[in-house]
Amino acid sequence: MEHSHFMKAQEIIQIFRKSIAEYHLIDQVDANMPEHYDKNSFEYLLFRKNWIDTVQWHLEDIIRNPKIEPENLVSIKRKIDASNQDRTDTVELIDEFLFKSLKNVNLESNARLNSETPAWLLDRISILQLKIYHFQEQLSRKEINLIHRESVNYKLSILKIQESDLENCYNELMDDLRDGKKYMRLYKQMKMYNDPNLNPVLYEK
Repeated sequence: MEHSHFMKAQEIIQIFRKSIAEYHLIDQVDANMPEHYDKNSFEYLLFRKNWIDTVQWHLEDIIRNPKIEPENLVSIKRKIDASNQDRTDTVELIDEFLFKSLKNVNLESNARLNSETPAWLLDRISILQLKIYHFQEQLSRKEINLIHRESVNYKLSILKIQESDLENCYNELMDDLRDGKKYMRLYKQMKMYNDPNLNPVLYEK
């Protein structure tokens, strides 16, 4: 797809929804991610980003099981830690992709730096799609009472407003970046706890 990195938020959300739907056909945290897109494409990064989020959503469910065995608890916690790092790395790859696509933009003299990068905004949209999916899933439960159903419907209505707001925010940010009204910087997260040179528990062994 030409200029796929300039996709509108709604097109990106469709990729996130596709990832969520396909995960739930398998519903296994160890399942391999389907390969729909070229690995060098923007679409691939988007699908991968949401797949990571979806798997982690279910790992977070599993680890909260009060009957979980202690050895499984440690194993799942390590998977969540690895997933968090993978999530951050993928967000940064999306930002790098967008940053390169904007390299020829002529900035206005009063161009402003946006505090949130496009990919971290997409991270919020990806997680929001998972919330919407799972709240909608609650409504298919036959055993829930009216109070629970009304509570779920109310929360869903708020999530839908947030979805619309974040869509607009992403589209406006990308328009401003392309028009040179705003500019972005690439920040690495510089997490310390996974680095054997920075985490004292690791380097003082």
